[in-house]
Amino acid sequence: MIQVVWFKRDLRVDDHRPLFEAAAAGPVLPLLIIEPGYWACPDTAARHYAFWQESARDLIETGLPLVVKTGAATDLLSQLHREHTIAGLWSHEETGNDWTYARDRAVSRWCKQEGIPWVQHRQFGVVRGPVNRDRWAQQWERFMAEPPVPRPEGLGCVPERSDPWPSLSSLGLEDEPCPGRQTGGRKAGLALFESFLGSGRGRGYRKAMSSPEAGADACSRLSSYLAYGCLSMRETVQAAYKAKRDLAAIPPAARSIGIDDVNSFIARLHWHCHFIQKLETEPQIENRDLHPAFRGIRSHGTDHPHYQAFATGNTGFPFIDACMRSLIATGWINFRMRAMLTAFASYHLWLDWRASGNRLAQLFTDYEPGIHWSQTQMQSGSTAINTPRIYNPVKQSRDQDPDGRFILKWVPETSVLPFDAVHEPWTVSAVEARACGYVPGETYPERIIDHEKAARAARERLTQIRRTDGFREHQRAIFLKHGSRKRSRHTPAQQRAWKRKGPADDQLELDV
Repeated sequence: MIQVVWFKRDLRVDDHRPLFEAAAAGPVLPLLIIEPGYWACPDTAARHYAFWQESARDLIETGLPLVVKTGAATDLLSQLHREHTIAGLWSHEETGNDWTYARDRAVSRWCKQEGIPWVQHRQFGVVRGPVNRDRWAQQWERFMAEPPVPRPEGLGCVPERSDPWPSLSSLGLEDEPCPGRQTGGRKAGLALFESFLGSGRGRGYRKAMSSPEAGADACSRLSSYLAYGCLSMRETVQAAYKAKRDLAAIPPAARSIGIDDVNSFIARLHWHCHFIQKLETEPQIENRDLHPAFRGIRSHGTDHPHYQAFATGNTGFPFIDACMRSLIATGWINFRMRAMLTAFASYHLWLDWRASGNRLAQLFTDYEPGIHWSQTQMQSGSTAINTPRIYNPVKQSRDQDPDGRFILKWVPETSVLPFDAVHEPWTVSAVEARACGYVPGETYPERIIDHEKAARAARERLTQIRRTDGFREHQRAIFLKHGSRKRSRHTPAQQRAWKRKGPADDQLELDV
């Protein structure tokens, strides 16, 4: 009889409670399942598969004899049960997309049918089952304060042959180049973490996170390693708190990173789990507008010309296109730009957030469904519990890339333009265009919409929606179910008022 430890997005042996407890119960078969059905989902991509594969191989190099199998989870578990007799199935809880949710329910039914206990442990600060949001923050703190689980000693593993890793084409994945993608694996994640907190790379993080160029270096860049479980959230939180204590003990001039920077980083680790909790509590967030008044209002999907221009970075708005092209090439963009891209697609282009959301999910190497879909709905206005942010793409361009360096790097077609026109090519006169050899629509696409008119139209639509009968009642219900309760700078009376009247307008950066 064997204990099967099912590795999903938890590719490590440190702080891995399912592995530790399974090892104490008997011989272990560490299992990684490559599920063709999952890789056929519209939110998956080759860059995810490559990072996951690298992380699994890095795990194998630690000495864990990870068994890799390809197929449906229930079919493979049935086969292993016939050959070895499974005494217990162990894993971390997963808050994935709709496909993994359905698969987990199928595995749960199979375990009950076979009389096999399936023990699932928390991986993040996410609570499964009924959630009291008023006490959620305290639960998160308690979970993160628990001692990390040690590596199991004397791990007795069951010999089993692995399947070869399937090719991209066999999984139906398009090999979209991503030359700047991060490399998967715990070693790479630990090195990145050390450079952020210990070597000073994160100095100025609190300010730099807003810039797509500065943020690429100053942000921790740990999001992919947390999403695939190469690092545990608990060890990351505890390391950050330790760094804060160590920094406080030395003179400010000798600190490699500011205490305010570390505080901002810790806050974002907390918000990471807060947003995943939304999807755990209400899985329909991935597919259905949270507020019923928004359902069906956006009809533009993947077949609309605006979608293709947005998806490839050819909208005629240099800063928008620079962000998309950078994301396509690197698999990462800072959070403020993620919010801007979603808002631009949802408000200015009036695209269905599911269409633009799937495209962005494909491009983010660090795609975390709970964060992504909660943020997609929030930035498109469909949650209705935050003030709609209709980002002006030109203002963002001038604010976040004042010297145009980021634009010129990713949209080199604009390099022939006069300096100020880099942000607004449509303002170039015919005389200036001829003088610099710029041909609108040929050198670089003409803008696909008038952004100021589109923003006004979006505001008018939102105003109409917010005036519909029952809007405020639904809004209050959404806030009570999903809204944050951690507002330490406000009085208890103010917090009670929000619970009676509805949400505040707070939104924040979420760069990890």
